[in-house]
Amino acid sequence: MKKGLRNAVISILIIALAITGIVILVKHMHSGENNHSMLDGIQEDQREPGKGIPAPGGNPSTGENSEENGMPDENGLSEGDILPGNQNDEKTADELQIDLEKIKPNEAGKIMVVMFHNFVESFEPTKYDDGQYTITFKAFEELLHTLYEKGYRLISFKDFIDNNINVPAGCIPMVFTFDDGTRGQFSLVEEDGVLKAERKSAVGIMEEFCSKYPDFGLKGTFFVNMGTSVFSGGSLRQRLQYLIDKGFEIGNHTFNHVNLLNVKSSEEIQYQLGANQKKIYELGLNYKMFAFSLPYGNPAKEFREYLIKGKYEDVEYENLAIVEVGWNPAPSPADKDFNPYSIPRVRAPGINPERFDLNWWLENLSREEQYISDGNPDTITVPESKAGSIDTGKIKNKKLIVY
Repeated sequence: MKKGLRNAVISILIIALAITGIVILVKHMHSGENNHSMLDGIQEDQREPGKGIPAPGGNPSTGENSEENGMPDENGLSEGDILPGNQNDEKTADELQIDLEKIKPNEAGKIMVVMFHNFVESFEPTKYDDGQYTITFKAFEELLHTLYEKGYRLISFKDFIDNNINVPAGCIPMVFTFDDGTRGQFSLVEEDGVLKAERKSAVGIMEEFCSKYPDFGLKGTFFVNMGTSVFSGGSLRQRLQYLIDKGFEIGNHTFNHVNLLNVKSSEEIQYQLGANQKKIYELGLNYKMFAFSLPYGNPAKEFREYLIKGKYEDVEYENLAIVEVGWNPAPSPADKDFNPYSIPRVRAPGINPERFDLNWWLENLSREEQYISDGNPDTITVPESKAGSIDTGKIKNKKLIVY
């Protein structure tokens, strides 16, 4: 009797334990389902990558991004537009990371391409030369400080024509060009067995300045005549190699600094430009000039197509840009009026102040008229009032932002 009662109790306990285990298991499974509640409202097929999960700013019904499709959003904005007050999507805000109202970027503004010639220690004007194309070393050094303090930063000429401008937000890009290859522009000297730029030369002064202010930029394009004297010190190959190694550019200025108005044939033009390039190859330099500076600022009356492209003997040449002896700033490379084969320049300050020289423009060209960088080389940012001047075909793969 007692043995039967004991067996019954044991059976009841086993059944109770089994029921308890089943209850715990069911609760655990139900709890696991609740852990997926963050996906409530999204069907199973929508959870797969690329199937209906809305991208930020995209179309909830299709999962496609309306900006990528070029479709206006509910505010009527298309790709690249920004609402006033930075009310743009998060992606654009991250791209800029600047206060638009404070920086006021204007990448449709003008850029000064500065033209230098002679650099000297001192100068006494004569009836033949009043020094309008000459600057002293001291004045040049002071000019660099002035430009830096005013927010100008140097870019290469190639980056300018390619619309590949990369300077900090709020800064103004500027291009330095040097014509004729004069001794004051650059000379090589030997110090402790090493060839260096003469300190009393434009390159030497720029190197020293950039050692203190590296963000200013050690950039410049030297338009040379290989049939005349080109700089001084060392060998011609060493001089050109030094400039190339430092990141400077070499441009074509004809072989003999010829006045193109006096050229009578296409063969003569091709000789003047092709011989310049050929001489560089003969020096053993694998460097191809890509830009041309008009001697005396005069274009040829005829055969102008040979200023852009031609061939002398076995050497071909091609110029992607031509600079003039102009008196005014150049348009932005994104501007509808930008013409790479007619780029005006601003004359550097001479011994005496001149109307329309660089110092004149520094006083008379407002900040609002100039190219103010947004700090992002992948975007072109302009105020709404300047949007109409932008040629979208010239901005290539950059994003246009209008505010």
